[in-house]
Order: sequence, then structure tokens, then C-alpha cells
Amino acid sequence: MSEAVTALNGAASDGYVRVEDAGLCGMISLRGDLSDAKVKKACKDVSGQGMPAVRGIAGGLDGGIGWMSPDEALILLPYAEAPAATARMEIALKTVHALVVEVSDARAVFTLRGEAVREVLAKVTPADIATLPVGELRRTRVAQVAGAVWLSDETTAHLICFRSVADYMFELLSRSAMPGSEVR
Repeated sequence: MSEAVTALNGAASDGYVRVEDAGLCGMISLRGDLSDAKVKKACKDVSGQGMPAVRGIAGGLDGGIGWMSPDEALILLPYAEAPAATARMEIALKTVHALVVEVSDARAVFTLRGEAVREVLAKVTPADIATLPVGELRRTRVAQVAGAVWLSDETTAHLICFRSVADYMFELLSRSAMPGSEVR
């Protein structure tokens, strides 16, 4: 059996903001009624987090839940735990109208670190990054591709996109963070 690797094999770029491949991350996409008690319990059992508020994210890459839409949540957990967690969720939700799919290998995750992380993101997305609260997850377009972004603190952002566009996203973010490209 082959060993799992990220799309970018740990690539990193040091500009006025550091852009790095966040590594393997387990992800489960859940579609269903997010207010359903069984759905909430199944999500908490695998992530350790309660269901976040609208546009929120509870926890982080090693155990979290992101609100993606009124009927969709993204569960984040260690990569190796995702297959078993998916199976547990399917069993727990067998009597509930819900869809549980592991999407770990279909996504790429980036972490951006630095004082100007908001500026770098604002260059590449129409979302109002300047007013994005820490802990709010925003689905948006990042240049020409779909993505989801959130701030875990004022100097750290995370971005998820499709694995098939990981190289494009890495180059885009790295160039946006290149020294000399500062806006101010």
C-alpha cells in the first residue's frame, strides 16, 4: 500500500507572510440537518467539538467542525483517524437523512502566518478579509478557484481548496506574499 502524501509534499514559501502546505488533514463532509441532535452528537464524537454557529469554525485542523452551509459541515481531524471516524458517523447516522463522505484526499490545506496575513488574502479574494472575525469560516473564490478560509488568530490563517488546484493556490499565495508586493 502506498503512503499518503500531500499535494505539495510540505512546500513552504517565506515572504512577508509565510505560506505552507499544512500537511495531511483528515476531512469529512457531512450533509444533513445540522440542528438534529444525532447529527450534532456524531460530529462531536469524532471531532471533540460542538456544532459551530453559522459561518463559524470550532476547534482546528486536528479536531474541529466548520459550518459550510445551512446543511453542510466539514469535520476536521487527524488524517489517520478519518476513515474510522467516517465509518462511525455512518453507523451513528443510519436512521437520519444525512450524507457522510471522507474528502481528505480531495483537498489541500494551507497555513499562512505573519502580521500581514489579512493583506495577502485580501489580494486574492473578494471576501472582506479586513473585517473577517477570528473563528469565522468564509467560503469564497480565491482568484479563479473555490476555497474556504478562516483566521485562527490575528496572524494565522488557514485555507482549504481542491487538491487538483493546490499548486496553483500555492503559487498564487506565495506571489501575493512576495517581499516588495506589500500594499502599504
